[in-house]
Amino acid sequence: MPHMSRRQVLSLLPAAGLLAAATPTPASARAAAAVDHPRVLANTVAMLAGTTEVNARPELAGKLASILATARQRLAAMDQAGDGELFAGLRLGTDDVQLRQAFQYLYEIALATRTPGSALEGDEAARRRAADGLVWLHERYFGDQSAGYYGNWHNWEIAIPTHVSRTLALLGDQVPEGLTATYLATMDAYLRNGKNGDVDLDSRFHTGANLADITANRILQGALTGDDARVGKAISDQATVFATIDPYDLQHGVTDGYYRDGSFIQHHRVAYTGSYGRALLSRVVQTLKMLEGVGGGASADLPAVVYRWVADGFAPLIFEGWMMEIVKGRAVVRPATGYTDVGVIAEAVADLTEHVDAAGALALKKYLKFLPAADQAAFVSPGSIARYAAIRADSSVPAADLNPAERSVAFNAMDRTVHRRPGYAFALARSSDRISKYEYMSGENLMPWFQGDGAYYLYLSGEDQREVFGVDYYTTVSPYRLAGVTAPVEERRTVPESYGGRLWYENPGHPLNFTSSSESQNTYVYFPVSGNSFSGGATLGAYGVSGMIQTDDAAYTAKQAGILPEDFVVYRNARATKSWFLLDDEIVVLAADVSGQGGRDAVTTVDSRIAAPGDAVTVTGESWTGRDWRPGDSAPPRWLRYANGTRGTAIGYAFLSRQPVSAGLETVTRSRRVVRTANPDTSVTKNVFTASITHPAKGGLTSLAYALVPNADGARLRAYTRGPLTVLANDRHVQAIRHEGLGIVAANVFTGGPRHVERLLVDGPASVIVRSDSRRSGGRTTVAVSDPTMKRDRVTVMLLGESLRLDGADEGVTAKRVPGGTLVQVTTHHAYGRTFTANLR
Repeated sequence: MPHMSRRQVLSLLPAAGLLAAATPTPASARAAAAVDHPRVLANTVAMLAGTTEVNARPELAGKLASILATARQRLAAMDQAGDGELFAGLRLGTDDVQLRQAFQYLYEIALATRTPGSALEGDEAARRRAADGLVWLHERYFGDQSAGYYGNWHNWEIAIPTHVSRTLALLGDQVPEGLTATYLATMDAYLRNGKNGDVDLDSRFHTGANLADITANRILQGALTGDDARVGKAISDQATVFATIDPYDLQHGVTDGYYRDGSFIQHHRVAYTGSYGRALLSRVVQTLKMLEGVGGGASADLPAVVYRWVADGFAPLIFEGWMMEIVKGRAVVRPATGYTDVGVIAEAVADLTEHVDAAGALALKKYLKFLPAADQAAFVSPGSIARYAAIRADSSVPAADLNPAERSVAFNAMDRTVHRRPGYAFALARSSDRISKYEYMSGENLMPWFQGDGAYYLYLSGEDQREVFGVDYYTTVSPYRLAGVTAPVEERRTVPESYGGRLWYENPGHPLNFTSSSESQNTYVYFPVSGNSFSGGATLGAYGVSGMIQTDDAAYTAKQAGILPEDFVVYRNARATKSWFLLDDEIVVLAADVSGQGGRDAVTTVDSRIAAPGDAVTVTGESWTGRDWRPGDSAPPRWLRYANGTRGTAIGYAFLSRQPVSAGLETVTRSRRVVRTANPDTSVTKNVFTASITHPAKGGLTSLAYALVPNADGARLRAYTRGPLTVLANDRHVQAIRHEGLGIVAANVFTGGPRHVERLLVDGPASVIVRSDSRRSGGRTTVAVSDPTMKRDRVTVMLLGESLRLDGADEGVTAKRVPGGTLVQVTTHHAYGRTFTANLR
């Protein structure tokens, strides 16, 4: 299943897609590129509304009932509409969200009239009302370009055209003459981030999931008007999203898309697999369904690329049916859960089984059976529900994860790390001068400041993750006390609080032109990057090491340089050098050179977890003197244990350095609106556990070391006094540990020059893992090396006192015996954080 460059993708496109991309299109080319437009429309209607055969299946009863009930609700709202309204309660003319909803409601009415088995199927009166509604909206609120395009560009260029295009397809011959052409001309005019009313691959708006949405709409629009050139151009444009992003050879300057290591980026610098990546997966699979048997469609080789997205991009980020928080951008604070996110993916995967080869199809079917049952009510297509149900019911297909049972994944291209073991998964969010510290936008994710500063999430098997993470985690846990974060002691204001209720910083007169969707808004408000280049790590088999230098964000740095206006609000960050060592039974965390900056204290949060108020939660521990430790104890603990007896889960914290730890439980009640302005004003009460360590502004506590031990009991935690972990170094230059049982030495070297790590000499910056076992495979030593800065051409590691020979290595790795040991040289030029390994004997 290949990773594909843009050149390879274009080579796989059929002649129709390529010929139609040229404008103007000669008649001969149009003939060669002929598309079966009625088939595109029929495929689309079948995808959205189902077929008589599919809808007769018992699994579809719930979906059909939902389609009918929604349509009747929308028709009732039309009946109750007042002056200036199409639907009761939707005030049009200044609110783009309510205008989008009006078009959505018309689509939902039209859908019911074309859904076989629906009581409204073929209802001419309902169809006319939907068609008349399209005319009414265009005449009053959509056709006037001078009055439109307020609010979010996405509604005008993507969301509304999606509903309009699908409604026109569903209404078919009920559409008044000329209305389709009128709408297409208007929608083309609203494509203001495009070029000449079409996609512009050089536009920063026409990338990734956004590009897939726009082009899918234009394929359908071309089918509605019998326009081969429009369909062919849209297919060709959409095909570019299949190309693996090469950061050293960007096409059209686009960084959005999938990378070789499975990372997905949207908005140029945001880790976004779980939201925009999910949307992209869904839309390209829908396009494959639209173009089945059409001619001029995408190549049959492209589904293999999508399979790779699922196996390497999505599967590591899904734990027991839950999409991890680290790749959801601002969507982390939406009420929809990680289970709902995975339901969207499950629908796409079920449909993808029809397009990949037999081996890939079987692997995907096994994966669908392995995942918990998805909520099929959220599926778009009735056919997908039927396909998914058939796969789940097929006794000949065994359940199997796409992940190995033990897996450590360095998504270095998006500054994320995932570590999986039977019983738990650990997810880490980093940031750098490449990847943003967080995403805030449109009143979503109001308190995001530290989400990319080493925030981590420890998922335990058997938990209902809605009770542990999701929107309620961000609602009830302090934004300064997210698990894993080192934050300064201060109070910050949200964007609306900072700017008088506005959801962005407004200053169009400034040279940087601050408007809602401007590049300056992106850079300094919506998703600012950090100032450090060291963020990444190495993997060796199922083990890993990751590191990051925590610094200020781009806005604070620019304000100090006099680039930003005086009234622009910025905050200085705490500083720290951090490492995470990913093993079997534990995750070891080191922090050094910690400072709150500017005379402030800083606090490192070892963990924060939430539970229902009625859960039987206990916090126990033991001091270094051997006596029991309880919350409020001032003595440094040797270990702590958080246990939820109601849910049968526990986490241990083994401290490898001595320092006071503040740990305890607090009942917190807040509204979900504190994290997102559009959330319902739902009050949430949780029992919040927090364990944290304070770094006084005037004091010597600038470093610490501890291990997270999932599912630990007291006996296991006491055993850490006898090993197997040893902290070898923990300062701003080097952080390193040794695990005796695994034979592993792992290190992050943050600064240049050769640095000693036990019997290693590492030319930093670098991440290194060395595993040695004289009993294993004839005394093999394996070395894994990565450049977390992504800037180095070569990294060298000297194994001191070892005279070894090379016994297999990745391309670009050499090893030779030299006086004093064995020298391993790794060519990291243009590797973008990739790990290189060498086997030595």
